[in-house]
Amino acid sequence: MIFTELNLKGAYIIDLKVFSDERGWFGRTYCKEEFNSKGLEQEWVQMNHSFTKKRGTVRGMHFQFPPYQEIKMVRCIAGTVYDVIVDIRKDSPSFLQHVGIELSAANKKMIYIPAGFAHGFQTLSDDAELIYHHSALYAPQAEAGLLHNDPLLNINWPLTVTELSERDSKHAQIIKETFKGI
Repeated sequence: MIFTELNLKGAYIIDLKVFSDERGWFGRTYCKEEFNSKGLEQEWVQMNHSFTKKRGTVRGMHFQFPPYQEIKMVRCIAGTVYDVIVDIRKDSPSFLQHVGIELSAANKKMIYIPAGFAHGFQTLSDDAELIYHHSALYAPQAEAGLLHNDPLLNINWPLTVTELSERDSKHAQIIKETFKGI
């Protein structure tokens, strides 16, 4: 695996080292020793798989409040998505800054998302599937989200938003003076 740290401290793009032959290819998506060598010593306690039917759908921007914060690692295994993370660590120099990256079955990239980040994505193709690794169990009492089109975040989604859940459409707009992060 090739780890490239993003400009939001602790977040990485992970490229698979792929070995190919006439049968196809093979690539490792996790190795405790390689992660530990980067100081990434979380334990994965939950894995989830999402399927999104329609191109242009936005899911997110989700996070969990302390003490239920989670580290995530996300990989697209079918289709293509524009994946976005937002730093909501109140003491971070990159507080409320975001990064977007294209994840696809073809490029085999993963994104490692530290605790203290909101996460979401937009499907760039129909029938997109993601695999999520989580360092903490889902805690519905601690779940929250940021509005995908909050002007303070200024996320430039590549496509017109065609689908958005009722829950995601009701996240509050950030008021920087009162939003203290996590």
